[in-house]
Amino acid sequence: MFESLSKKLDAVLKKLKGRGFLKEEDVDLALKEVRVALLEADVNFKVVKEFVSTVRERAVAAEVLESLTPGQQVVKVVHASLCELLGGQAERIKLAPNPPTVIMLVGLQGCGKTTTAAKLGVMFKAEGRRPMLVAADLQRPAAIEQLRTLGEQTGIPVYAAQGTGGDPVAVCNDSIKEAKREGRDIVILDTAGRLHIDEPLMQQLKAIKDGTDPSEILLVADAMTGQDAVNIAGKFNDDLGIDGVVLSKMDGDARGGAALSIRHVTGKPIKFMGVGEKTDMLEPFHPDRVANGILGMGDVMTLIEKAQKTFDEEDTLKLKEQIAGDSFSFVDLRDQLRKLRSMGSLESILSMIPGAGKLKGLKVDEENLVKVEAIINSMTPAERANHNILNGSRRKRIADGSGTSAADVNRVVKQYVQMKKMMKMMKKGKMPSMPF
Repeated sequence: MFESLSKKLDAVLKKLKGRGFLKEEDVDLALKEVRVALLEADVNFKVVKEFVSTVRERAVAAEVLESLTPGQQVVKVVHASLCELLGGQAERIKLAPNPPTVIMLVGLQGCGKTTTAAKLGVMFKAEGRRPMLVAADLQRPAAIEQLRTLGEQTGIPVYAAQGTGGDPVAVCNDSIKEAKREGRDIVILDTAGRLHIDEPLMQQLKAIKDGTDPSEILLVADAMTGQDAVNIAGKFNDDLGIDGVVLSKMDGDARGGAALSIRHVTGKPIKFMGVGEKTDMLEPFHPDRVANGILGMGDVMTLIEKAQKTFDEEDTLKLKEQIAGDSFSFVDLRDQLRKLRSMGSLESILSMIPGAGKLKGLKVDEENLVKVEAIINSMTPAERANHNILNGSRRKRIADGSGTSAADVNRVVKQYVQMKKMMKMMKKGKMPSMPF
């Protein structure tokens, strides 16, 4: 996310950070480059104008220019202004005092509404709630089946009418009655969309809103469409009144125009962002963390939260025991790699580490990790437990079984041995680099 914008802003601010003295002209010159970078990132021009004006006013204040580190102070100003632009603080779903909480998802066709419905359901389920998904899109033939499939995959019940056609308002009302009977405390309405905003669509959505009185109306907007997403958000807010935005496909948005413009243009918060196709890849939108990411400061809190979800206390204790007892096997290595990959792409994980994104040539070969797992899977239980028995003929059989080469197998074994040595060093308080 934001790769293009982040690189450009880093280049601009780097010029300021190293200086021991700044003048207003230096700040103005830097802000001209910031303005260009934001416009190229498809940020709304009115937003850019106000943002640059705010930053300049704060950056040329006496306490900044006369400080011991004026360049660093300007970066702080930019960071604080970015946080404000993105919404200031994270905002979650408002839960109804009397269940169920009804969440109405709206948006254009193809924005990721149905997938987002399932992602929200998974998030609530992980929090111990009992969500229900509602197939209220009765016009797109595949919509109901798609939601049913996602419901089966996630173990979340789906309420749907039979076939297409019918009255979506009646479907939504009936689903709420069903949710009450089944003790479901969250109802997520997946409504119909269009290729563009039209009057029939808005009339249908208004009828659903009036009939169900939802606690939240969330617009799902495709982050990759930039200014189009901002314009769509403005139109939905004017005609329907939304409570927040879910930015889908954020993992594919290198510019960031939508994220940086929507709050300012609509006055409504971005509440969640989709960061991958899997149903567990929906994250709360934290303005401060996103600002950190844009300025290359990493996102340690999100990294910690992901790790806590993936590696429980039992896993951590087991790994400590393996390191202490020198019992880390190929099976353990495979399990750790699987869990690491379940946290998201390794590129995204590295981007959360402060400063890692600025390291030149830093690339993670995801395909290599897939090879490692295939090679381990082709070993016998005895080979996974004891690498010392891996002679030439065994390695050739493993290569043939995993669809790799003998050189690939040799490399994995060598890296595994290096990792074992690394763990011994960790016991002594040292922290060498990872071999993979």
